[in-house]
Amino acid sequence: MSTSTEPWVLRPIEPRDDAAVASVIRTVMPEFGMDGPGFAMQDPEVSTMSAAYSKPRHAYFVAERGGRIVGGGGIAPLEGGDPGVCELRKMYFLKEARGHGMGERLLRRCLDFAREAGFRLCYLETTTGMKQAQKLYRRLGFEPLDGPMGNTGHFGCDNWYTLDLTKPPA
Repeated sequence: MSTSTEPWVLRPIEPRDDAAVASVIRTVMPEFGMDGPGFAMQDPEVSTMSAAYSKPRHAYFVAERGGRIVGGGGIAPLEGGDPGVCELRKMYFLKEARGHGMGERLLRRCLDFAREAGFRLCYLETTTGMKQAQKLYRRLGFEPLDGPMGNTGHFGCDNWYTLDLTKPPA
């Protein structure tokens, strides 16, 4: 178990991280009732995240403490969407990693990558139960939508947001 004095590390995913990242996703999603059909946990890429995010305009970052992966999140082009639109994907943290500011740090890193990759708009989808995440999204300037965009296959999500990446960061 990590101690409060150990530094948080935020870095790009590597192949050696795949099992740990899959474990984080498969641990956190059921906490919020997101373990059935229509949720990201069912996506084939969950087991091989490093390969899935090695493509152009894709990036996935892991949060590590004491040598242990405790969270992660990424950016990829929105499936079935305009080429200028990316999606914030699979951003989850274990309970022990929440409330330490890593969510904001990781989200800002993802958004910086999205801007560098030339995206104009960032889309995300979540559920009503992820209240703390939604507070963070709104604080950083994400605006709610009335319905989903693209073709993610995540019909279980019931909250959708976008952020105009052409505006200065909040």
